[in-house]
Amino acid sequence: MLKNDMRVYVAGCHGMVGSAVVRALEEKDFSVVTSGRRAQLDLTNQADTLRFLEKSDIDYVIIAAAKVGGIHANNEYPAEFIYQNLMIECNLVNGAYRTGVQGLMLMGSSCIYPKLASQPMDENALLTGPLEPTNEPYAVAKIAGIKMCESYNRQYETDYRSIMPTNLYGPNDNYGGQDSHVIPALIKKFHEAKMAELSSVEVWGTGKARREFLHVDDLAAACLHVMTLSQEVYQKHTAPMLSHINVGYGEDVAIGDLAHQIRDVIGYRGDVIFDVSKSDGAPRKLLDSHKLNSLGWRPNISLEDGLADAYQDYLRQLENAG
Repeated sequence: MLKNDMRVYVAGCHGMVGSAVVRALEEKDFSVVTSGRRAQLDLTNQADTLRFLEKSDIDYVIIAAAKVGGIHANNEYPAEFIYQNLMIECNLVNGAYRTGVQGLMLMGSSCIYPKLASQPMDENALLTGPLEPTNEPYAVAKIAGIKMCESYNRQYETDYRSIMPTNLYGPNDNYGGQDSHVIPALIKKFHEAKMAELSSVEVWGTGKARREFLHVDDLAAACLHVMTLSQEVYQKHTAPMLSHINVGYGEDVAIGDLAHQIRDVIGYRGDVIFDVSKSDGAPRKLLDSHKLNSLGWRPNISLEDGLADAYQDYLRQLENAG
């Protein structure tokens, strides 16, 4: 259980998720420990990670560091996705235990669930069927992270927890084109089309696949909520070998409708064309967040407001880069 007098290390503090968690912690006056970017601390290096944990006097570890990307990136770099994510999780979980850190939170992903899992997907769907092939290496790494936390809890009586958020977006997202997720990729496409006065924008897939999206500031709030639950309450709502908790928005949207929403937020007036030769990925991904809702948490940021906020963040990044 996270307490106010604890020093909290946020791994991945410069990324979208990590920076949101840092903001949320600092708003609640927690003492936050951060590290440099990968050039200063490579979390895939076991010795360097352990050395950092040993010298930093940390009471709680939050694993927001990860190798992430959209369908294209997962298809192009599967070895990097499985290797880097496994190493980050192994080094931080084992390093936390070896340095006496009793509390830890692992950030996972809704892609841990089978491709054809019943919708909405509740926590019991884990390991009940084949994964979506396009992101299987990443999903396997995240499943391993959950099981690593559970194994250390069972053997060493630690308090290592896991939350599985749905698709995320918001400030500090990656707008790098083909390697980015769907919302930042579409924001970039529509903005550039607007500036160039193009007549149409191409969107991958049929537009029929459905996805759930959660603003990253809502995820950060959920993270704090779960971390500050007493160990008794957390264990009452989970099981030793099924301990993760879903974090979702509660509604999904067709990618085609999402594209039109983003087009409207940006003010682009051209056509939207769907490239049906490209993969849709899983047909639908909606989380069942009933467990977290029953523990007293719900999201506060609507998709409409969140998309407007994300577009403003994109414009700020463009301004800073220029």
